[in-house]
Amino acid sequence: MSTDQELKDLVREKYGEIALQSKEQNETSCCGSTCGCNSSDFVVMAEDYAKLPGYVADADLGLGCGLPTEFAQIKSGDTVVDLGSGAGNDAFVARSIVGNTGKVIGVDMTEAMINKARANALKLKFNNVEFRFGDIEQMPVEDNSVDVVVSNCVMNLVPNKEKAFVETFRIIKPGGHFSISDIVLKGELPAGLKNAAVMYAGCVAGAQQMDEYLDIIKNAGFINITVQKEREIHLPNDLLLQFISLDQLRDLKKNNVGIFSINVYADKS
Repeated sequence: MSTDQELKDLVREKYGEIALQSKEQNETSCCGSTCGCNSSDFVVMAEDYAKLPGYVADADLGLGCGLPTEFAQIKSGDTVVDLGSGAGNDAFVARSIVGNTGKVIGVDMTEAMINKARANALKLKFNNVEFRFGDIEQMPVEDNSVDVVVSNCVMNLVPNKEKAFVETFRIIKPGGHFSISDIVLKGELPAGLKNAAVMYAGCVAGAQQMDEYLDIIKNAGFINITVQKEREIHLPNDLLLQFISLDQLRDLKKNNVGIFSINVYADKS
């Protein structure tokens, strides 16, 4: 696999392209990676936001792998940070919960996404939603300033997940918490998938073993770590065969290697 900086550059490039695509294009690609999923009616990762209060269609690019705001226990007046905020989808849903007395801050390292999110907020005349350009491994957010952190299918894209969760711990107030959706593994991926850079941007090759992922959260200082939801992701064979052989695909199925979307919660004491 590439260096940390090369992976960041790859994600920034891919998600810059995604910012210019339609929701329909992104939903039928691999987590928006434009990696060529041929099953045009197959939504690989995303869940339906349209039923949620605060939903803004122009901010929904069909990305993500869960609905973290549904589990985040956000309250009126809270300050919420959305990591990897994209065009603002989760941030605007969170704003509908915090109300006019709360605040939502989106952080994203892709300029095209930040520009799109800011344009959406301006159009909606929201004065308590802010989008900051920055790296999750070094967030432009003050210490102990946030009640709740949410994130949707983003942490798996961060090369240094240990540092990202330490940063998440830093910005949350004592007594605050996070609730994030992400992609994890059970069992080892074939080398062809692990080494496919485009699948890294597609939220698969960058995913960690579930137990390791939860250990990183614990080691960052969080307590009361709970998997709130777990859903297996079934990638279509025609997509997988772009990166691995037929024999490797058979082994993948035989060994019950699973790719899962999880929603995980944790407190800061």
